[in-house]
Amino acid sequence: MKLSYWEYKQWLNAIDFAIVGSGIVGLCTALFLKKRFPHKKVIIIEKGIFPQGASTKNAGFACFGSISEILNDLNSHDNSEILELVKERANGLGLLRKIIGDSNIGFNLHGGYELFLKKDNALYEKCLDKIDHINSLLFSVFNESIYHENPNKFGFSNIQKRLIYNKFEGQIDTGLLITYLLRKVTALGVKILNNITVKSYQQLNASVDVLTDNFEFNTKKLILTTNAFTKSLTSIDLKPARSQVLITKPIQNLKIKGTFHLDSGYYYFRNIDNRILLGGGRNLDFNGEETLKFGITQHIQNELEKLLSEVILPNHEFEIDKRWSGIMGVGSQKKPIITQYSENVFIGARMGGMGIAIGCSVGQRLSKLVNK
Repeated sequence: MKLSYWEYKQWLNAIDFAIVGSGIVGLCTALFLKKRFPHKKVIIIEKGIFPQGASTKNAGFACFGSISEILNDLNSHDNSEILELVKERANGLGLLRKIIGDSNIGFNLHGGYELFLKKDNALYEKCLDKIDHINSLLFSVFNESIYHENPNKFGFSNIQKRLIYNKFEGQIDTGLLITYLLRKVTALGVKILNNITVKSYQQLNASVDVLTDNFEFNTKKLILTTNAFTKSLTSIDLKPARSQVLITKPIQNLKIKGTFHLDSGYYYFRNIDNRILLGGGRNLDFNGEETLKFGITQHIQNELEKLLSEVILPNHEFEIDKRWSGIMGVGSQKKPIITQYSENVFIGARMGGMGIAIGCSVGQRLSKLVNK
C-alpha cells in the first residue's frame, strides 16, 4: 500500500512505542505508557477487526485457579511457585478493578465453584483431602481460608455430592472491559490500526523496522502482546491452545449464578444474561486444539451440549444461540513471559488462560520494563 504524506505523518512518523495486539495486555501496556509518557507517540497494530486471540472470546472469569488445577500445577511447580502464581493473579485482579473500576468491567462477585462428575471419584476425594493443605499454602494471599465444601444447590446432575466453593472468584463482561480500554487509550492519544498483520521486523541500532501486510514503518520500541500468536515472530516457550465455547439462548427461571469449573478446569461455565456460557473440551483432542486457527469441531461441541443436558441443565430445555473459539497461549511453565527479547523488542505473552487475572498487571510491568 502506498501511503500519502498525511497518512504517514499522522500515523506512522516518529513512533516511540509500537504495540502489536489490542487485547487486554496490549491496551493496558498502552494505558500505562501514556500515563508515564503523555507526550510519547504510541500506536497499536491489530490484525483483526476486533482484538484477536482470547481477550474478547473468553468466558469472563475473574479467577485464580480451582483447587484441582492448583493440585495439578503442584506436579510441575513447587509450593513457593504456586503461591507466587496465585498471588500474582489475585493482585492482578485487584489492579484491574482499581484501574478500570467494577462498573466498567461488569464485575460481579458471585463466587466460584468446582464440581466433579461421578466418574471422577478419585479426583474428588483427593481435592477434599487436600483442602486444608491448599488453604494453608495460600492463606497469606487473602488472610483466610479460600476453599470450602458446599452442597449442590444448583440442581446439577450426575456429580459428586459436594462442590468446592471459594467466595473470592467473580465474573466480568470482557466486552465492556475491552470497550472501556479502547475508549480510554484513544482519549489519551493512542492510535489503533486494525486489519494490519505484522509479518516480520528487523532490529536496528536504536530502533526497529517493522514490515506489515500493508506497509512498513519504524519505531523506537516494539512491544509484542499477541499471546499465542507471538510465537510466529519469536522463538519463546509458547504454544497455542484453542478453547471452544457456546452460549444458550435465555432460559426462564435460571437459578445458576457464579463461575464453575469441571474436570480439572478443562470445562468451565457461568451465567450471563439469563443464559449459560460453557467452554472447554480441548483435553478431548490436545493435538487438534494446539492450533492458531479459529474454529469449532463437532466432537467437542457435542460433548459441551452433552454436559449441558446431562449435568448442568438436566431439568431445563435450552437452545444454543452462538458458538465460537478463542486462542490461549500456554507453555511448559504457568508464569507469564515478560521480557526484553532484544535491545528494542519486548514481549508480554503466555497468559496460560489467566489473561483476565494477570493481563492488566502484565501490561503495567511491561510498560516499566520498556523504559527501564
